[in-house]
Amino acid sequence: MNIVMLAHTRRIFDADLQDLARMVAEMGGLAERQITQAIEALRKRNIRLAHQIIDRDATLDVLQAKIEAKGIDIIAQRQPLAIDLREIISALRISNDLERIGDLAKNIGKRVIAIGDEILPMSLIHGLEHMTRLVMEQFKTALDSFAARDITAALAVRNGDLQIDALNNALFYEVLLDMGEDPHNIATCTQMLFCIKNLERIGDHATNIAEAVHYIISGRPLSSERPKGNNTSFATALHA
Repeated sequence: MNIVMLAHTRRIFDADLQDLARMVAEMGGLAERQITQAIEALRKRNIRLAHQIIDRDATLDVLQAKIEAKGIDIIAQRQPLAIDLREIISALRISNDLERIGDLAKNIGKRVIAIGDEILPMSLIHGLEHMTRLVMEQFKTALDSFAARDITAALAVRNGDLQIDALNNALFYEVLLDMGEDPHNIATCTQMLFCIKNLERIGDHATNIAEAVHYIISGRPLSSERPKGNNTSFATALHA
């Protein structure tokens, strides 16, 4: 194969990698919208918006399948090595995390429908909004670190998950107190516990994305145990 052919092949390969990264970025944007609107639906008890979130989840599933098919096709045709292979593997991993984030947003939508027009304590709503801001900041930084191949930002996301865990713990026990003070709140509070847990899990998936970015750049997974501060238990909550 002559130099001209090699250069042509490399250009096609680079275009494939750029297309894969674009699809991941598009999926990230859709997932971000799902999270934001899920919390808006919860805050306003907007049943119509909750149904829209649930229906839109299929779009994320389709895009994740396209990314997977594209990545497998590139590997089969190009047989990439080193950083090129890491780029593809990480794109597949990230798309899987984004699909799971979409599922978690959909689950919040389902909880909104179950809660209906029940009145929620404003302190809890404010706490959820604060937690959402932290989660979205982590999520956006993780996506930006992927787009810019920024290992410093990726590590910041990994270390920042502790703050989300701390707020998760505080909200979790606030809901437990509400359940203990008024047994009539148990059904609604149980739905809120699931919403809080879903948000915390979205933060975990943002950390997964950041760790995938670290792998792309460094060529090795992070060896140290991930910082974790979540000490809540659903078994405890449901038997409170």
